[in-house]
Amino acid sequence: MAKLHFKYGAMNSGKSDTLIKTAYNYAERGLATVTVKPALDTKGDAYVVARAGGRRKVDILVEEDQDLRELIHAWCADAGVARLHCVLVDESQFLTPAQIDQLFLVAKQDGVSVICYGLRTDFMARMFPGSARLFELADNFEKLPTMCRCGSQAEFNCRLLDGRYVFSGSQVAIDDGGHVTYESLCGPCYLRERATQR
Repeated sequence: MAKLHFKYGAMNSGKSDTLIKTAYNYAERGLATVTVKPALDTKGDAYVVARAGGRRKVDILVEEDQDLRELIHAWCADAGVARLHCVLVDESQFLTPAQIDQLFLVAKQDGVSVICYGLRTDFMARMFPGSARLFELADNFEKLPTMCRCGSQAEFNCRLLDGRYVFSGSQVAIDDGGHVTYESLCGPCYLRERATQR
């Protein structure tokens, strides 16, 4: 039976790299995949862009009000894909809970494996709604590790605005111009930075 997977980690844990490698492995075996990304994530436009330099064209850019299962079915029909083997989703934390439910149906009713890659929590250490729904529905979870600047395992995604840590604001802020950046920190480093901002 097909499964819904959630591979999560802090920023810079290699989620996009892993998606690109997974897509390559499927293609090498002649198995069809579709790559999905929320339109909310404007970084890379219609591409999944990895830190190591890899890029993969996105097949479906999904808006918040769209039915993702219907989009996947329509894409298969348009692309002439008779048998879809896997749906690969980048930045899945930006999907709505309803869209996660739709991916669950793709796995359980359509028999297509779905692998979601994303963040667990935002820069305020609050869970994204899409990630919360994945933790409720996914069959498998895999944490992708990354390192804090101190050498410990990073758990927290910290937002910097013009190089200064911030701990309030809107949940989503994507800026390719360099004004908004992110750093992954371990718990003690996160608490130290947060304490200095009070």
